[in-house]
Amino acid sequence: MQYSRLLKPAGMSTQTSTRQRLINAAIELFATQGVTETTTKAVAELAQVNEVTLFRHFGNKHGLLLAVISESAVFQELGETLRQQAKQKHSVAQAIQWYASDRLAAIAQFPELVLSILGEARQYPVENRRIIGKYIHQISHDVAEYLAAVMQREQLHSQLPVEKLASLLNYILLGYAIIELATEANESSDREEFLNDLVKLFLGENIDSTRLEHTTERKEIADLPANLVQTILQQAKNSGLQDYALVYVLFAAGLSPVDVTYLKRSHQISNSHEHLLQITQGSVRQVPVNQWIMGKRYGSYTRNPLTQWLKSRKDDCSALFLNDSGMPITEQEIKERWRVLTEGLLTPEDKVPAIEQAQQTWCIEMLVKGISIEDLSILTGWSLTKLQPYAHRAKEKLALEQALRLDQKS
Repeated sequence: MQYSRLLKPAGMSTQTSTRQRLINAAIELFATQGVTETTTKAVAELAQVNEVTLFRHFGNKHGLLLAVISESAVFQELGETLRQQAKQKHSVAQAIQWYASDRLAAIAQFPELVLSILGEARQYPVENRRIIGKYIHQISHDVAEYLAAVMQREQLHSQLPVEKLASLLNYILLGYAIIELATEANESSDREEFLNDLVKLFLGENIDSTRLEHTTERKEIADLPANLVQTILQQAKNSGLQDYALVYVLFAAGLSPVDVTYLKRSHQISNSHEHLLQITQGSVRQVPVNQWIMGKRYGSYTRNPLTQWLKSRKDDCSALFLNDSGMPITEQEIKERWRVLTEGLLTPEDKVPAIEQAQQTWCIEMLVKGISIEDLSILTGWSLTKLQPYAHRAKEKLALEQALRLDQKS
């Protein structure tokens, strides 16, 4: 089997050609004898290069494994393929069936490689497993956008958040594919029956034919009051430069914990006129880092909690935020830091502040300040449908402010 088909064509330079030969050799050996049993020496010999060359390109075998996964056309081209498919006039049932069939067919092209990578994953270093997890999360994000686009066109509503719907779909597909590969139970009739049952499962109880205009307000948006936001930021400041910078980014740029894990130092653009962050995963875009948060100014574009944190750094790590071991911070570690910083605090609803509320607070504050829902859609990468509850909440806040002003004039 020609496993090199898994990858995009190599470039014309000698360096690119050497790198491509190493990756192709790794794919063949990982598939035939497993990741654990494959040595860097064997890969180098098959690629007809010196083992030192492999180390120069990838650092070690697990760096090579990550390149095999991250540079595969199956992964890299999925997002664009889904965006093109979303433009087709498919029903939700057709969209789910097409995606499921396409992914199973893609996995079936490289069965030994898939089984080897997944079957030996627990033996990989923790950081490698985390990066693989990020790739899987990115796939679910792309699928969620695809399903959301189709459902919006059909004016359908999901009882589950579309992100969870996409994750569940991928988990079921991966589990089915592993069983199918391991048992060689790949009868076409069995797969067709599985695909039909899968569509029924997702459409039977989850997708509601209720029109979107009647359901957009079902999602509860719970932004945080200014005094609580300022208390959280003060506690983060007391905790240290990085915690202060991290919480500042959550409230000043409206990013999710997942967005933050992908940020690198090079993604920051700061000068006297603006402070921006480049988002490179999911919906690729730039977002502003605001000076003002809930009526209080936190420095300037060039001197604020984030720039001060970066100025204090003495390490060479490219990640914007680090864990206690000096490695790129993970989503779970961000959530744990938030939990510690907000311990003992309560929202007006007598609940512990959730980290998702930082993003909700930013969105609503931007709308209250006057940004249009269309422009906010560009900054967040969210659909107008998803933003409708935020617009409604912003109108509620503006109406309350207006009522208070009228009362003061009485």
